Amino acid sequence: MSAGIVYLALAYLLGSIPTALLVSRYAAGKDIRRLGNGNMGAYNTAVTLGLRYGLAVAVVDMAKGALPILLGRALGYSLNWQLLAAVCVVLGHDFPLFAGFKGGQGLAALSGALLALIPLQAFIGLLVYVTLLVLFHNSDLGTVFGMGLAVALAVLAHQPPEVIACAVVLNLSIPLKKWLDRGRRAAIRNAQEQPNHSNSRSC
Repeated sequence: MSAGIVYLALAYLLGSIPTALLVSRYAAGKDIRRLGNGNMGAYNTAVTLGLRYGLAVAVVDMAKGALPILLGRALGYSLNWQLLAAVCVVLGHDFPLFAGFKGGQGLAALSGALLALIPLQAFIGLLVYVTLLVLFHNSDLGTVFGMGLAVALAVLAHQPPEVIACAVVLNLSIPLKKWLDRGRRAAIRNAQEQPNHSNSRSC
């Protein structure tokens, strides 16, 4: 049991690595949580700092999500332990120890976890997400349809019920985290609008 707790703790700590924050400080000397929509994720990084930085964040965060599952599988941990690790790594991304517990919404991390758990279904869901993102420039729309499709395909493929339940919980964590961040995001919008108001008055 103690080894399992260590395994879950390592999954959380891995999720806590604030990729987007590190990239934004490297690329612009700024905190990504104060730029754009305030989310510490790949999409906000791409919008505010450029596509190459956003892609780098996406790849690393997806690797963060997949690694605990793959490691647990290699070490012989049961599926239930792997699912708990998936939850822990997303919790780490959302509430990172190394960034004051103020993290992102976990889309890339949970996508990586799902790619390790249900690779084909998650891959198709990601393709739908990327397609809708490119067409409509709306990450929320892509998330709903892409990740929702991944779960639906997992059901049709008769994946284990516990895997489907975990996928549902991880997907629901995205709007929940967005709701929890609503106050911080509103403060960021107000701070961004104040200079515009000041400029319009000076004109």
